[in-house]
Amino acid sequence: MKKDIGVSLPVYPAPCFVVAAYDEEGRACGLMAAWGGVCCSEPPCIAIGVAKTRHTLGGIMARRAFTVNISSEQYLAEADYFGLASGRDRDKFADTALTPRRGDLVDAPLIEEFPISFECEVVHSADLGSHTLLVGKVVKTWAQEDCLDGTGSPDPVKVRPLIFAPRRATYYALGGEVGRAYSAGKKFQQ
Repeated sequence: MKKDIGVSLPVYPAPCFVVAAYDEEGRACGLMAAWGGVCCSEPPCIAIGVAKTRHTLGGIMARRAFTVNISSEQYLAEADYFGLASGRDRDKFADTALTPRRGDLVDAPLIEEFPISFECEVVHSADLGSHTLLVGKVVKTWAQEDCLDGTGSPDPVKVRPLIFAPRRATYYALGGEVGRAYSAGKKFQQ
């Protein structure tokens, strides 16, 4: 039996997007964003919710650009730090020894050590209350070669992305494959 738990967002898993930009002084900065995901296929777009209090938001809005970087389990502490410290007070890249690399097509830094990075142009923003919704059109996708499968696509087993359970304030790893999409439900088509 289900129980009413009030208005809540136990959406599992949430992504662990480390969103990077240049702040208004031109310094590489970033934040951890768990509110986000793919929101359009054509053109490919990623949406993120950024708290209005976050230092990085000003740079994103000024430059109309950001990157979304997907950390592997190996960089758990570094990724988490991007959600703990403020770029107003700290240089998160220097503190974590992560390497910011200027994007090819947008005025925002990639995180070199993370297995996947997306360069995004802001195509839409909306004030939602505590957060600003940003929709970024993906203009370039980067992936470390050792994380690719035989077709040239990132393999989640090789990427080993972090996932997040917000209400539990806990990071998790992916489990094993449990079924194939567009196949498992075919048994109901007979």
